[in-house]
Amino acid sequence: MPTADTEVEVLIVGGGPVGLTARALLERWGVRTLLVEKHPELSPFPRSRLVNTRSMEIFRQLGIAAEITGNAFPREFGRIRFRDTLHDSDFATAAMVGVNAPIPESPVIGVATSQDRLEPTLLAAADAPVRFGVELLDLAEGPESVVARLVDHQHGGGMRIRARYVLAADGANSTVRERLGIDTTGPGAMAAVTTVVFDADLNTWCADQPAGVYFTAHGSFLPLYPEGGWAWLAPTPEDPDRADWADLVSRALGPGAAVRADVLRVQHWVMNAFVAERFGDGRILLAGDAAHALPIIGGLGMNTGISDVHNLCWKLAGVLRGWAGPGLLDTYATERQPVAHLTLRQAVANTHLMFQAQSLRQQQLQTGEAAPARVELPWSGRYFAQLGLVLGVTYRSAAVLTDGAPPPEPSDVGTDYVPTAEPGHRMPHLWLGRDRSTLDAFGEWFTLLTPDPTRWEQRTAAPWPLRVETLADEHAGLCGISPGGALLIRPDGHVSARWRDRPPGDALVRALATVTGSAPL
Repeated sequence: MPTADTEVEVLIVGGGPVGLTARALLERWGVRTLLVEKHPELSPFPRSRLVNTRSMEIFRQLGIAAEITGNAFPREFGRIRFRDTLHDSDFATAAMVGVNAPIPESPVIGVATSQDRLEPTLLAAADAPVRFGVELLDLAEGPESVVARLVDHQHGGGMRIRARYVLAADGANSTVRERLGIDTTGPGAMAAVTTVVFDADLNTWCADQPAGVYFTAHGSFLPLYPEGGWAWLAPTPEDPDRADWADLVSRALGPGAAVRADVLRVQHWVMNAFVAERFGDGRILLAGDAAHALPIIGGLGMNTGISDVHNLCWKLAGVLRGWAGPGLLDTYATERQPVAHLTLRQAVANTHLMFQAQSLRQQQLQTGEAAPARVELPWSGRYFAQLGLVLGVTYRSAAVLTDGAPPPEPSDVGTDYVPTAEPGHRMPHLWLGRDRSTLDAFGEWFTLLTPDPTRWEQRTAAPWPLRVETLADEHAGLCGISPGGALLIRPDGHVSARWRDRPPGDALVRALATVTGSAPL
């Protein structure tokens, strides 16, 4: 293999929310990383708009949830509105469940915020080195490492980085995925879209009826920041280079609006819909849009990527630190690829639901109904009915020990979330004490939850990182265990094993060895 200028344990390619989250998670495990991003700085565009409940739980674990909430919109913006034009009355509206109000299933609430407000917080969440303006050109994998060839656009010259593993979060047009020759499945490019960032005083129509997104017949309008700023999303015109964007935005606001938009930035992009056929190759692993590109309706794309790296990073740390076998990394694709396919189907369905609401409105207008008339939304009052998908994901792999009937196939996951402590599921949120959730007990370790901690604390768990937490007797029945039973929770918060009653003395060690793919003890 070629020689390298620098060596790290994990090279992260891509400095968006997924790569930045991976950097923060791996740093907490003590893993040496380098993140490279081909652009000269963080993205100046709003891009993703929604941080859902599950992502906020992960950010709570990283200690940054409060800051993200402080920079985001108030809860009342957790709503979508449909209008003929922005200055018309709503003909339909729906709340974003888990964003507009607290939910009993989680200790946190999601937020509406712009990606360019989120990324600086994620960047500051870790001290590991980041190199902007550095682009990956090629990769060469050997039996023990990967050597990446890169070019530094800011300072000139090339470099080689040797890494034990490469985590590619370099977007839908992933260079890494292309270099690996990994194909994708799904609809592919669904639409060419333009985002126009602009300033205008639109408070007259929006201040008393806030929303995270206003869908209109002339494109979507999104408030960008609590202090002001807007974005308009619409199909890219045939000749975008000659477009008068200020005029187009002003016309999209509707006749009689009498508002002139001050255009600040324009970005053209493609709404993709696909899942990679493989989530990696050997020591090179794909995450986020590199692994699955999702339509933006419903806000599932970035959040799915954040859950990808939450699943992956503890496994990388275990293999690098020697308490997990390399086969544990195979469970990343086994667990996350079915989720990606399910989420893609949901995102495509979300898009159809949005168009269905707008089509119903067009039918009303054609029959002469008055503008304030309402359209009954086709998603039963829940914002595209995705809470079950966000919190109810079930993993089936060698890193989960089932204790009875196997969990449902991913296609069977409903739109409603039903908390359960069955192996493979996210451990339900239960209060362990004042302002302390079961989810707060999880971190860079396995967690044993049991009503009888004394008996379990006497059992050795070396070499695996393990903490024992007391589960109140009142919660034992809800979790399907007796006072002598226990739950083994993975670092990503999913239940890896459950003992309904007191098991044999070596059950814990055997479970940890099996879940982590370690050599039998």
